[in-house]
Amino acid sequence: MPHETLWEIAKAEVEKRGINGSEGDGAEIAEKSVFFIGSKNGVIDEPPKPTLALEYTYGRRAKGHNRPKDIAHFWELGGGTSLLDLISIPITSDTLRMFSLVLVLDLSKPNDLWPTMENLLQATKSHVDKVIMKLGKTNAKAVSEMRQKIWNNMQKDHPDRELIDPFPVPLVIIGSKYDVFQDFESEKRKVICKTLRFVAHYYGASLMFTSKSEALLLKIRGVINQLAFGIDKSKSICVDQNKPLFITAGLDSFGQIGSPPVPENDIGKLHAHSPMELWKKVYEKLFPPKSINTLKDMKDPARDPQYAESEVDEMRIQKDQELEQYKRSSSKSWKQIELDS
Repeated sequence: MPHETLWEIAKAEVEKRGINGSEGDGAEIAEKSVFFIGSKNGVIDEPPKPTLALEYTYGRRAKGHNRPKDIAHFWELGGGTSLLDLISIPITSDTLRMFSLVLVLDLSKPNDLWPTMENLLQATKSHVDKVIMKLGKTNAKAVSEMRQKIWNNMQKDHPDRELIDPFPVPLVIIGSKYDVFQDFESEKRKVICKTLRFVAHYYGASLMFTSKSEALLLKIRGVINQLAFGIDKSKSICVDQNKPLFITAGLDSFGQIGSPPVPENDIGKLHAHSPMELWKKVYEKLFPPKSINTLKDMKDPARDPQYAESEVDEMRIQKDQELEQYKRSSSKSWKQIELDS
């Protein structure tokens, strides 16, 4: 299927499952939200298509007359790490209990991978934690049920149960552009695979790689269906670095992942306060971030070239000049007032 993004796959699944399904009187409504965040232009295939700052669609899955129906809300954050302030819009105390996060990482740009992942997950977790705290004041039972649901992905006798720190909402990490990644040299693929496996397992997340391959897209559709409509999770697993990874939450282990891929005599030289920090140092030793500035980008989408429109931009420049003039005149006025007083 040519030129499909994960967002388009999600929308296609919505349409296939009956976006205009019959409502049915008195039917109980089950709603879920899926939020796509990730690398700028981290699409499955080229060419990338512009994404709005925050895009939304929804769909209904009818189960028959007067029977409960499912509603899926899909959100996509544009701009990579440049629009983090918009994360708060889809994540609220009303949506949180049935909320899932999909983090898309561009495997073809390994130097941007860790900072993109770190910034997006930290920003999202920070906001989710605030919403959970707020929700806990009015509905402690709901918060308790959320936490229990997250821990249910990990078997009670799993050896890593005491070592992980599950993300507060269900998380799926998708590595896109596997068709480019598979041509990397073996050692680079090994580091990327082991690192992402560690991060995913630590956060109690699922991890999978995908590309334009129809077989891989089919797996992604299954994952989206599971998040949006509660379809059964896949139990299949692939941890071979020479193949596209596919690991459902709770099926990996630190023992299988192994230690960070660095010579033993170098481990002691890396000063880290946590396992996550150690893996970060090892990863960035091989793939140093290109530029800190790329993470900050432009927080104002009106200044992003992706959304450029000449007439609007000319008007924007004019308004900016008027605003600056207003600020200067206001400043002079306030100074005059202060002098007069």
